Amino acid sequence: MSSDAGLTHDAKPPRPSAIAGYEDWPAYVQQHPRYQAHTAEAQELADALGVPDVPQPPEASVHWEETYDGVTTSQLSWQLGFGPRSTGWLIRPAGVPGPLPGVLALHCHGGNKFGGADRLVELPASHPLAANARPGYDGRAMASDIARQGFAVLAHDSFAWGSRRFDLSVPPWRTGSALEARRAQWREDGVVPSEAEVYNAAAGCHEETVAKTAGLLGTSLAGMVAHDDLAALEILAALPDVDPDRLGSIGFSGGGGRSLALAVLSARIKSYVVTCMMTTFQSLLPAYLDAHSWLLQTPGLWKLDDWPGLTARSGADRLLVQYALGDELFPEDGMRAAHRMLDSLHNPANGSPAAYTGSFWPGGHVFTAAMQQEALAFLSSSLGARETQPLSPLSYQGPS
Repeated sequence: MSSDAGLTHDAKPPRPSAIAGYEDWPAYVQQHPRYQAHTAEAQELADALGVPDVPQPPEASVHWEETYDGVTTSQLSWQLGFGPRSTGWLIRPAGVPGPLPGVLALHCHGGNKFGGADRLVELPASHPLAANARPGYDGRAMASDIARQGFAVLAHDSFAWGSRRFDLSVPPWRTGSALEARRAQWREDGVVPSEAEVYNAAAGCHEETVAKTAGLLGTSLAGMVAHDDLAALEILAALPDVDPDRLGSIGFSGGGGRSLALAVLSARIKSYVVTCMMTTFQSLLPAYLDAHSWLLQTPGLWKLDDWPGLTARSGADRLLVQYALGDELFPEDGMRAAHRMLDSLHNPANGSPAAYTGSFWPGGHVFTAAMQQEALAFLSSSLGARETQPLSPLSYQGPS
């Protein structure tokens, strides 16, 4: 007869939740059918991404509203069927009556999940996030600039970002180990990290856990982000001063991928912009896959279509794709191959109703002020906005 008496065992603490703040996420996906798209081609993308159905748009609450620098900015929030409450900002040209064309401004990945759409919005000086340096956007508040051109703009935190981020205060073990290694490096370097830096270091590792959880549930990180984007689009379309027949979307980097997916999944999008997020999947092999997040790399997506080919599944009338020739995340040959594919796919001679514009710019993975000017002019032209304020002057040489 054996006994453990007298033996000592190292007691491990309880294993923490791997999806803290989102414990209701699995039940939500399991209890909701797949999102029903407007065409068979769009449905194939919804199925590939595993987008859950989006019930009736939730009611948005207004927390504050302030007019400054020619725009009226309102902070909104709404509760989706799982996870934390979503924060969004609605920006409109001050004193301009509706109905206005609407734009959903989609934030990038940026390795910054502590924040979300705040990087796109010019906030009051009193707001704690007002000093955001907006890396990647040339220091500009893109959503506020779009509103000055006569649009109602909604910029929201999507699944896993900003107000919708996971609770990593007690990280799961794998994430915690990676974070401790990062803390050790900070200590060695004499760096005292900010709260945001600590969170983003943890979230960088945790994204793999989120992607694994999504796969287990039959969805994907991109599918869950698309779910949140579709809900935000319905909120924008339902606003009383917005023309639901003149809606567009715009995004840089990961936001550009979101813009493309949204334009395929929803018939509401009439015009959209994809910036620094277009290539062929083949060009990512073998060296460039490691540069990207799970937002781009949904398992099985390539079997459905190449990235440029997905645009042909959208019912939008117009598409602008902006390429940066020095983009460190995409090889130039892949971008140029994508451009040729898009040029052919959207050629009126081939029966395509959608008009494609592609522009190549110098520089790296940055949505420069000049590129933003081109994108705003494109949206204004395609959606019929009435410019209310000119943009500040720039040294602008045009695409190359």
